[in-house]
Amino acid sequence: MNRVLSRAQIRELDRIAIESFRIPGLLLMENAGRGAAERIFELLPGGDPLVVIVCGTGNNGGDGFVVARQLQAWGVQDVAVWIVGDPARVKGDARVNLDAWTALGGEVSAAWSEDELRRLEGVLEAADVVVDALFGTGLDRAVGEPFSRVISAINASAGRCVALDLPSGLDADTGAALGTAVRADTTVTFGALKLGLLTPNGADHAGEVHVASLGIPERIVERSGWSAEIIRSSDVFEAIAPRSASAHKHSEGDVLVIAGSPGKIGASLLAARGALRAGAGLATIATWPDAVGTVQGWIPEVMTAPISSADIAGSLDGLLRGRDAVAVGPGFGLDELARSAVERVVLGWDGVKVVDADGLTVFAGRASELSKAPGKLILTPHPGEMGRLLGRSGAEVERDRFGAVREAAERTGAVVVLKGARTLVAWPGGIVQVNEAGSRVLATAGSGDVLCGVIAALACTLPAERAAVAGVHLHALAGEAWERDHRCDRGMLASEIAERLPSVMAADAVDRDV
Repeated sequence: MNRVLSRAQIRELDRIAIESFRIPGLLLMENAGRGAAERIFELLPGGDPLVVIVCGTGNNGGDGFVVARQLQAWGVQDVAVWIVGDPARVKGDARVNLDAWTALGGEVSAAWSEDELRRLEGVLEAADVVVDALFGTGLDRAVGEPFSRVISAINASAGRCVALDLPSGLDADTGAALGTAVRADTTVTFGALKLGLLTPNGADHAGEVHVASLGIPERIVERSGWSAEIIRSSDVFEAIAPRSASAHKHSEGDVLVIAGSPGKIGASLLAARGALRAGAGLATIATWPDAVGTVQGWIPEVMTAPISSADIAGSLDGLLRGRDAVAVGPGFGLDELARSAVERVVLGWDGVKVVDADGLTVFAGRASELSKAPGKLILTPHPGEMGRLLGRSGAEVERDRFGAVREAAERTGAVVVLKGARTLVAWPGGIVQVNEAGSRVLATAGSGDVLCGVIAALACTLPAERAAVAGVHLHALAGEAWERDHRCDRGMLASEIAERLPSVMAADAVDRDV
């Protein structure tokens, strides 16, 4: 299942499953705990490992008790269960599973007093595997003591950490740490992915993410709703239809790249290269007269054209005529001439426009003006540019990436690509698309310029929404392919992203999906 749920939707899913479909909550907890135990069992080192399960008094703790019982049933001898809090506060299904654990001879230790907390810290130091079953998805406030102390001890442990459903302390919707949060090596999440796991900070805290089935049919998820979807390679490859036998350069897309300025010509070249490697039949770089001469000859297949400083409107109108898509902004500058040119294109031309970098900064604090732009608009901000567009800091955007990308799409009426680890794509009335693919090698200068050109090329033949989704995913797969071949997480040049695209697009889509 590629659907991603919010905290409220997970609660609603549980409610519908229990109340409308008579699936006992106890069975859901058993399925969750067993699924987690299976993954933990696979991760156990040899010998006689010590597994320490740190539980809260709520349902996440109940999942932990199931894990303990299942591991014991499979022959794991050294399982230590700790409850942070008063065991008497464990109620409902969690109490049933706690009682089952103790009835089978399992021991439980409580940690609340200073002496108890010190004992727990000592046990965590010796643990081979630590299971975080403190809070799960329900937490919506800052972590207080002694829980923050316990989380610090979990993070200090040399043992492998496995979080149940969500690393404790992580916000399920935003991925922000609520004061402090567990840094897990593996997270076994239940039923479906959660929004918070698909943010850069959430991914840092979650480690490898494994989804354990709750035994809930997908049609129940359709009733509870979902907030985002994972981009699937099969859908992307299906969208990119093979060229017809009668294809020619004009039928495959004519992209105008309005970019570059003295000292920043590389941005225009990378965008144009990305457009051609993504399949555009033609690409032309339009830039300032004092930069045109420098651009010429770098990519023989790319044409160049000057923008007249004396007649910006007239020269741009001529250059835009007959184009299928425009990429505007990379390295273009922010002086008055550049601003005038960007506004002329974005607010005056009725074709498909991919706006990036300086083109976005021109509209800082003016997001609503973009809703008046004719034609189709695709915006590709990184968090800082998104913050300037919405009138807030980049850090605020990162604290709620899903909220920011939805807001930007609604305010601008555009397709919005919020770049970063787990890039998001949103548009008015649509479900946010999440790109799980990618690699750390993409953190290189010019990567975004290539993406701008790639999306512009795809937008020549695809609807804007599908072009943005496909462009983001292919760009990410190119990074993955480079890292796989070089066995290194750094050193890729942005131009190499473009060079990888044809081989990536030729790959078997079925092999890409996990």
